[in-house]
Amino acid sequence: MIEKLRLTTRLVDDQDEALRFYIEKLGLVKKADEPFGPDNRWVTVAAEQDDTAEIVLELPDWSEDEEEADRRAAMVGEQPALAFTVDDCHATYETLRERGVEFTAEPEEQPYGIEAVARDLYGNGVVFVERPPDGGE
Repeated sequence: MIEKLRLTTRLVDDQDEALRFYIEKLGLVKKADEPFGPDNRWVTVAAEQDDTAEIVLELPDWSEDEEEADRRAAMVGEQPALAFTVDDCHATYETLRERGVEFTAEPEEQPYGIEAVARDLYGNGVVFVERPPDGGE
């Protein structure tokens, strides 16, 4: 049976630019950066304490099919939000805001904890959730 999520993909226009954003702005760590085929790179990042899930920073043109590459290019900045668990949403918000991360919602109490919502460099949502001490519902 399914055990856990291992990889998720974030389509990006520029792997180096995306890598800098996710490392320098969000504070993630680089897990992989190596050649992938003749003209591509396999680049992944993850939360430092997360040894299970990585985000692949993938160029849209990985597909050799031009129509598929165009479809994927149109998805840059239009992907579902990534959601991260944080230990202190207010402190995370302040730190990331000081690093220049754009937020669309300040930390706010929700039924499941405290949540803040930011945007990555392409406009995709990035959600930060501090779970309540009892784990929430």
